Amino acid sequence: MEYAIQVTGLTKAYQDFTLDKVSFAVPKGSIMGFIGENGAGKSTTIKAILNLIHRDAGTIEILGMDLDSQEKQIKEKIGVVFDECCFHDNLTPADISKILGNIYQNWDDQLYQTYLKKFGLSEKKKIKDFSRGMKMKLSIAAALAHKPEVLILDEATSGLDPVVREEILDIFLEFIQNENHAVLISSHITSDLDKIADYLTFIHHGKIVFSAGRDELMDDMGIVKCSSDDLARISKEMIIRYRKNQFGCEILIKNRESFVAAHPEMILDPVTTESIMLFYSRGEEI
Repeated sequence: MEYAIQVTGLTKAYQDFTLDKVSFAVPKGSIMGFIGENGAGKSTTIKAILNLIHRDAGTIEILGMDLDSQEKQIKEKIGVVFDECCFHDNLTPADISKILGNIYQNWDDQLYQTYLKKFGLSEKKKIKDFSRGMKMKLSIAAALAHKPEVLILDEATSGLDPVVREEILDIFLEFIQNENHAVLISSHITSDLDKIADYLTFIHHGKIVFSAGRDELMDDMGIVKCSSDDLARISKEMIIRYRKNQFGCEILIKNRESFVAAHPEMILDPVTTESIMLFYSRGEEI
């Protein structure tokens, strides 16, 4: 398997937070959802991948190139979108094309114009007059117009209405139709990731909890609602996390087939990206 992004042993220590030996890899031709609660380390990891912060340890490779020695070549090959538009309010989309055309060797103004038309954005309107959705569309158009092979997105769909989000998600799916392309997207909107993600990487308190195929996780895990007495009867090896409430327990289990064989009387519900994240973040271990 070829990887678009490889992060190995990434460590960054702050006074009150540590990114602790973070490792994961994004295969080419895929979308990886990067999940975790606020303050878990998602944005810090993305900043490190972009070399916007100094890391204490670890290596980062993008498209087989080392970030430390080949940063310039890497940044020609990646498109980046943050949760806030990074262009000055007094600029127009036409201004942005002139600026970025002098920065990126592969800037394609015709492609940029195609995206502006697709998104219904006026070339001459100032950014200060754009809605949040329009600003995000502009950021995505700018990120795609230099023909990147990798997209890195930090909460790029947050705060957008469902129609705009759907339109943007379709762009990401279209992007990875090229098997040499890949997307890394952090998002709190887990329903978006349920629609587009091939892989999920979950970070909690600065540590990677898991990084795996989404379908693999969905097929392996399940949620069972039961009494406290039932909890005691379930093998500890099958229990990932559990949560108690006024009605009994909810349990996140692994090895679905083994569980069903051992407890055919119990109803096993499917998991979602959100439910997995909630159990790992708020559930208890046996």
